[in-house]
Amino acid sequence: MKALVFDRFGGPEVLEYRDIPEPQPAAGTVMVRMKAIGLNFADIYRRRGNYHLAGKPPYILGYEGAGVIEHVGQGVEGLRAGDRIAFADAPFANAELVSVPAERAIPLPDDIPFEQAASVLLQGLTAHYLIHDSYPVQAGDEVLVHAAAGGVGQLLTQLCKTKGARVLGLTSSAPKRDKALLAGADEVLLYGNGGDSPLWAKAARDWSSDGQGMNVAYDSVGSTLMDSFSAVRIQGTVVFYGMAGGDPPHVDPRMLMDTSKTLTGGDLWNHITTRQDRIQRSGFLFNELRQGRLRVETAAAFPLSEGGQAHRLLESRASTGKILLIP
Repeated sequence: MKALVFDRFGGPEVLEYRDIPEPQPAAGTVMVRMKAIGLNFADIYRRRGNYHLAGKPPYILGYEGAGVIEHVGQGVEGLRAGDRIAFADAPFANAELVSVPAERAIPLPDDIPFEQAASVLLQGLTAHYLIHDSYPVQAGDEVLVHAAAGGVGQLLTQLCKTKGARVLGLTSSAPKRDKALLAGADEVLLYGNGGDSPLWAKAARDWSSDGQGMNVAYDSVGSTLMDSFSAVRIQGTVVFYGMAGGDPPHVDPRMLMDTSKTLTGGDLWNHITTRQDRIQRSGFLFNELRQGRLRVETAAAFPLSEGGQAHRLLESRASTGKILLIP
């Protein structure tokens, strides 16, 4: 079979599209003929060598995608050849055939295209647990969303709006501001340099209905963590779930005590631990797509053979939607 592989860490130029042996059927797994593959920043980090990779070269990236089952392994129940499935956490997805553990296979309804499933699952499941588990968003809440034009940011914004919240987004440029507004944000501020107390933190407090600050800030940047605390009100919450801008500063627990503010962390795989979790939460996302309350923007779709170009586009941070690889 064909796959996108690399033998050494480095830039997009290390990626090669070549023949490798097909994965062997195994008990508890299903063999999936891939139709669409989601590209994520974790793939960039693994290619560079920032994330640990087990085994020996050639390495295969990719954890998210959708396709059709070709073979069902021993002991698998409820799945059969010909079924459409999707997944968000099965390795080696950048290939024509992928062995997917049955407990991670999510049934894909006929009315949800493969490309849409590969675009929404990882980021959509992240947005889902953030607004239901990390901080349960309620009608009337005022929510600050970092990187509001990004994949998770746009989905967070849309899901918060369906709950009746007011959403203030943060982006790094005017074009990205427009994207965040299109996703439904009530207002969008631009990041800027303002010393220890950036202008956006004060602007966020001023924008809140009573001038006291936001109920919650979803921070995926990391280096902005203390500014997020400045933007939320007394008894407000900061949800830290990413470090796109660098490591976060240390937080003084006395500040939390003095302000009665809450800091909570978030990692998707602590919230999705069973196949039932995956199916239930994915079903919610599929229904939101079906009802038109959730929109997923696809920035570009590249043939798997042109994976290097797809990596360059994602790495440039010029794209604001999901990038797909098509075998």
